[in-house]
Amino acid sequence: MAELPPRWRSIWLSGLHFLQALPLFLLATGLLLLLANPDVLAWFPAFGLGLEYEAVAWWQQPGRLLYFLALPALSLVLVTVPGLVVQLNGTLQRELQQPYIATARAKGASSSRVVRHHALRNALLPTVALLSALFPNLVAGATIVEVLFALPGMGRLLADSAAAQDYPVLLAAVGLVALVRVAAQVLADALYLALDPRIRMHA
Repeated sequence: MAELPPRWRSIWLSGLHFLQALPLFLLATGLLLLLANPDVLAWFPAFGLGLEYEAVAWWQQPGRLLYFLALPALSLVLVTVPGLVVQLNGTLQRELQQPYIATARAKGASSSRVVRHHALRNALLPTVALLSALFPNLVAGATIVEVLFALPGMGRLLADSAAAQDYPVLLAAVGLVALVRVAAQVLADALYLALDPRIRMHA
């Protein structure tokens, strides 16, 4: 996006900000009404995984699962990716104004090389931090998507447990979210070291 003309970059960023502002429930409902509605576009199924209604061969099951999971996965992607892209674009634009970028350009580096080999590595560091915070949110977002699309899974189990006041299951779900958060932090630390070897962890 850094190499797009300013007008097209503004259009892309406006669209991303619009998607970022939409609640997951509203976005998923809109996709459901638009792409799984016989009155509009019946391109995808509206609910379930399909395997419980029609027996298919084992080699057909992965494709069928992907077909039924397309809209739920798209819903989660559309509420997650815009924030990352907006963050990365803002950081990248700031990095492109730094003195070391002017030095690289003065040495004859092309614009694409300057972005890929110089600015992008530094711009990714704040985005990695944001990405690690999004993983636990995806666990919570899966609950909304699973209930809306009638999918069996942990999110729906959590919703049913809350309605039934099944506290052991609720505590296990909270523990799982905490475990995902810790794993995301460990992954972020590893990515920090990969992107910038100068970063070292100290006790």
